[in-house]
Amino acid sequence: MRLLLVEDDEALRDVLARGLREAGYVVDAVPDGDEATSYLGVYEYGLCIVDWRLPRRSGLELLEWARRTGLGMPFLMLTARDAPADRVKALDSGADDYLVKPFDYGELLARVRALLRRPIGERAPLLRCGSLEIDPASREVRVGGKPIDLAPRELAILELLVRRAPNVVVRRSIALHAWPEEADAVGSNTIEVHIARLRGKISGSDATIETIRGSGYKMVPP
Repeated sequence: MRLLLVEDDEALRDVLARGLREAGYVVDAVPDGDEATSYLGVYEYGLCIVDWRLPRRSGLELLEWARRTGLGMPFLMLTARDAPADRVKALDSGADDYLVKPFDYGELLARVRALLRRPIGERAPLLRCGSLEIDPASREVRVGGKPIDLAPRELAILELLVRRAPNVVVRRSIALHAWPEEADAVGSNTIEVHIARLRGKISGSDATIETIRGSGYKMVPP
């Protein structure tokens, strides 16, 4: 799962980004609302964590722009503004959750997991393809009810393939979803290596990963 973190405090941004990455998420971390707008126009995110007070474009302005544009991913607002009127304004503008600084990092992670469990549009909380099941919030993968162990990037790739099944997912989309820098994956055989490992780990499933030569991959349901 790829997350966007928008925080102008460099020290806090670095700490949060590092912690989220250690929790298994791919994280883009930017310092202001204008740069965040550029990232939202390129990448597909499962969640945006945004500070209210930002240079150039505030977190609230970013949120309002995203909703006007039709972006439906959850937004978690971080802010020192704790007045009830501020909470109401943020939630009415489209925020899905609101966390007041200073906050406990464990609570932040719990809120991230809770937001990722919520349905967005037609997306179900649990993703299924045949006997393969993914819980995006707990990051658990099961085949026939039995848990299997996946590395964070393997999970990111598998989740993308299942969400878009039975459509083909091109290599660049996989790279954008699972790697901080797409060139690290597109210009090498890294994606192929991860796909090969995934096929081995889900071999007990009745769903399979099919290679579409010259294009990418797709998840084939039973």
